[in-house]
Amino acid sequence: MIAAVPHKPVMLKEVIAALAPKKGGVYVDATFGAGGYSRAILNAADCIVYGFDRDPTAIERAKEWAKEFAGRLFLINRPFAEMREALAEEGVEMVDGVVFDLGVSSMQLDEAERGFSFRFEGPLSMRMDGGKPDAADVIARADAHDLATIFRRYGEENRANAIARAIIRERDNAPITTTAALASIIEKATPGAARHKIHPATRSFQALRIFVNDELGQLIAGLRAAERLLRPAGRLVVVAFHSLEDRIVKRFLAGRTEGKRAGSRHLPPEDLPPASFELLYPRAVEPAEQETAENPRARSAKLRAGVRTEAPPAPDGDALGAPKEIRLSFMHGGK
Repeated sequence: MIAAVPHKPVMLKEVIAALAPKKGGVYVDATFGAGGYSRAILNAADCIVYGFDRDPTAIERAKEWAKEFAGRLFLINRPFAEMREALAEEGVEMVDGVVFDLGVSSMQLDEAERGFSFRFEGPLSMRMDGGKPDAADVIARADAHDLATIFRRYGEENRANAIARAIIRERDNAPITTTAALASIIEKATPGAARHKIHPATRSFQALRIFVNDELGQLIAGLRAAERLLRPAGRLVVVAFHSLEDRIVKRFLAGRTEGKRAGSRHLPPEDLPPASFELLYPRAVEPAEQETAENPRARSAKLRAGVRTEAPPAPDGDALGAPKEIRLSFMHGGK
């Protein structure tokens, strides 16, 4: 059995207040992780929760304690982008709330064998589902231009070109297969960066993780799935930690609420479809000072929430502010 790992859900009180679980309701915890949100939802009301996670380890960890909520908590080992299809297989067509806690989990970062963090020596993986191709494949096979684009686009790394060139030079000498090896290469390629508050490898590791797991594409698909699943008065709650993620969530809600869409460049106000959401809060909610002091992970968190109207879902439109997708042939079935 896999041991339980302590985990502190970020903005838990704010999430439950925004979601407002009710008796008899059906809710989706789209990013189950350690199950902190799911537990709180189930304790807040006599309701049902479907917990999604594409990481099989997260699902396996929860099986024992989930027995406490037998008949009310259902665990599904699939990406949240597939929640509509997965719930349809369970006979569920509509839900009362969906909550997302985006990004990598504390558990994944703390496990050296998962290869998410440069803080520990481990294999260079970063795949949330443990599959392939992974980060090591990208580092081994992508050219300098694609590597630099990944670092710049998904990590907002200013020294992307220098880092990419350094990786190409080093991999010609020996394969780069561990987190420590990659972090060392990045550190040497960014002289002076060590004087800054964050480790010089932070943005590049983040970019690789986002790219390998298609996190932004998954987020867009997940938000659209949630919009179609939520019944009128159902609630969407999203906690984001990264500016790229938060930008997508903000744009998604802005494009689906009254007032925010009046200045659309694409359609005049009279041609806009009815709003499918109302904003629960006029702007992002941030964690309290006490929480950020006790839990550093919460510092960059932003919570946004919307309430579903009776209008039909908005048609799928633009990329919601996501960076243009980078396609590498070996990541998409090519050689």
